[in-house]
Amino acid sequence: MHAAQGLAAAASFDGAQGSRALMPAPMWPSLPPPRALIRPAETLAIAAAGGLVFTFLRFPAGLMSGSVLAVTVAALIGRPVRVPVGLARVCYVIVGILLGAVVTPETLRGFTTYPASVAMLMVAAVVMIVATMTYLRVVHRWDPLSALMGASPGSLIQVIALSTELGADLRAIAIVQTMRILLLTVGIPGGLALFGLVAPAMPAARGPADLASLPEMLIVVVVSVTLGLVLMRIRFPGGLLFGAMAGSAALHGTGLAQAVLPWWIGSAAVIVLGAVVGSLFANTPPRLIVNYLGAGFGSFAVSLSVATVFALVASYLFPFPISNVVVAFSPGAQDTMMVLALALHLDPVYVGAHHVARFIVVTLTVAIAARRIVKKKRE
Repeated sequence: MHAAQGLAAAASFDGAQGSRALMPAPMWPSLPPPRALIRPAETLAIAAAGGLVFTFLRFPAGLMSGSVLAVTVAALIGRPVRVPVGLARVCYVIVGILLGAVVTPETLRGFTTYPASVAMLMVAAVVMIVATMTYLRVVHRWDPLSALMGASPGSLIQVIALSTELGADLRAIAIVQTMRILLLTVGIPGGLALFGLVAPAMPAARGPADLASLPEMLIVVVVSVTLGLVLMRIRFPGGLLFGAMAGSAALHGTGLAQAVLPWWIGSAAVIVLGAVVGSLFANTPPRLIVNYLGAGFGSFAVSLSVATVFALVASYLFPFPISNVVVAFSPGAQDTMMVLALALHLDPVYVGAHHVARFIVVTLTVAIAARRIVKKKRE
């Protein structure tokens, strides 16, 4: 989603032209003229409508899934969908701060409380990436970088950001990752609903987000933005998002901060990034989407199979309830899995520690592996 640091490549998705133009741009582009705001305004309105409808229907991760689908449909029927790259960068920082706020002193203590189970989960995450990447490479003949991005279990925002920055096949990755999100967010809660268990659509913020917490909130923002810009400057893949997440996680994980951004800021950022993903499909032939359905279903089956095997082994070796293990080892989005854990009255420390560990492993593994693939390709 965001281009390389310094001389960033501004990704311009233009439905009328049906192509993605890359051009040198400053890190924070100036505001475009009013006429140029019409297309982005329409795109964001469509994304907001889709996200709100899905949330109203209590669809898990409704804001993200709804905005992606709404903008995708609009793009496929020929609407000129587009999201300014500068706005997307701001949203990367916001989402990074929110992701970092999930890390708490309790989840960090969970690493030492359940070390063997957490270690197994971390191994499972790496195996999942390798197995799914191998499947996409061998069966569907994807290039190494695109296969890596398509194999990442979760971390959709980072995946799209890295794919844009490093030149992977954005449309293929977006289709496969979006399908995985939909299958997980519909399948897991849907399966639980068969037993009378339904999770709410959105989790509540765990910390204060009012005027009294404004000074603490500003500190979190300053630290997160600064670290994001530093990693961006040293060309760390996905540095803006990862740096903001790391800064926020350091403050919240050590207990130095508890304040979180207001829910409406986070919701708006998620809708914008959903619109960015949907805008990748501008003027995409429906036949192309059909061609990637096999890759989407196949990669989902591979990742879920790996998660199932490790969950079964963990439930056999450790004295944890099977429901805790299943949710903890599921390759679903971190926030959605935490919501399910709360709805099912599971152990939030156990589930939270495992999903934080998986997120860290996936984020680092994908970023480092992507850099090596690109470096090898250039050699």
